[in-house]
Amino acid sequence: MEHAIVLFDGDCNFCDSSVQFIINHDPAGYYQFASLQSEIGQELSKKHNVPDDVDSLVLIKDGQAYVKSEGALMISNHLTGLWKLAHYLKPFPRALRDGAYDIIAKNRYKVFGKLDSCMLPPPHIRKRFLDK
Repeated sequence: MEHAIVLFDGDCNFCDSSVQFIINHDPAGYYQFASLQSEIGQELSKKHNVPDDVDSLVLIKDGQAYVKSEGALMISNHLTGLWKLAHYLKPFPRALRDGAYDIIAKNRYKVFGKLDSCMLPPPHIRKRFLDK
C-alpha cells in the first residue's frame, strides 16, 4: 500500500493530539509519522525543501511536501467520517486559510502546552512511526 508521511512537532501537545486523531481516523494505516525534530524528520524536510519557518505539520505525499492549511486539508482526504468534507474549505483563499493556521501554530504552546515525554504507542501503531 502507498503511504504518505506526516511530520509533526514532537514537543507540542496539540500536534501530538492531532497525530492521535489522525491515527484514530485512519484505520487503513495510510499515514506514517515522524517528528520534525527527529533525524528522519530533518532529512525529509531537507529533501522536500520544507521552509525553515514551518515547525508544526508537514504532509509528504507523492514526493512533494504540503505545509500549513494545504497539508492539513490534504490529510483529511484519507480520514474516515465527516472529516473528508474538510476539502470543501480548499476554495477559500490560501492566504486566509494559512493565516488562521498560523495563528493556531504560533499560539499552540501557550494554549496547549509542551509534552514532558513522548507517548509510547502500542506495537501495531508504533510501526507507523518512522523515528524509532
